[in-house]
Amino acid sequence: MTKQTKTFIAIVVFAAFLAIVYWGYTALSQSFNPQAPVANSTDSGPTDELQAAPDFTVFDQAGKPVKLSDFAGKPVVLNFWASWCPPCKSEMPHFNTVYQEQKDEVVFLMINQTDGQRETKAKALQYIADQGFDFPIYFDTEFEASTAYGISSIPTTLFINPDGEIVSGYRGAIDEATLRSGIEAIKN
Repeated sequence: MTKQTKTFIAIVVFAAFLAIVYWGYTALSQSFNPQAPVANSTDSGPTDELQAAPDFTVFDQAGKPVKLSDFAGKPVVLNFWASWCPPCKSEMPHFNTVYQEQKDEVVFLMINQTDGQRETKAKALQYIADQGFDFPIYFDTEFEASTAYGISSIPTTLFINPDGEIVSGYRGAIDEATLRSGIEAIKN
């Protein structure tokens, strides 16, 4: 085989490989929905029974303990995030915009998954300051909140009504329309 023939075969094989990768990516992308609900659903679809939101303790910026139950009787948006997480970063501007408009009616619990290594309190605070976000952030340094809600991926957002029940939730970054829709579902 000549050098030109080998080069031609290599180019054809590489082009076929790229075509297969493109086809696979397209097929998987069409079936992936990052805004799929995570709360109050089963394999057969959503249920009418709402699940009680488990209580937990996290810490505010001053290190003071804060519990979910401190906000009983109010609608709560519960978001789990980290500053190293690109999907978390993509949704943060939406949260800040909606927080500015609805902070008097809805509690925003922006829970930072603070492991002390990859994510530290200092890194999270620096990120929030650099972006100019105004919503309060809380630190899950003991992973009590993450464990209570079985958080296996971030971002994850849950919408809790004033009765302390999880109305809906989403794994993955959400857009402003989804955030607003979730909030409307928990307001009484």
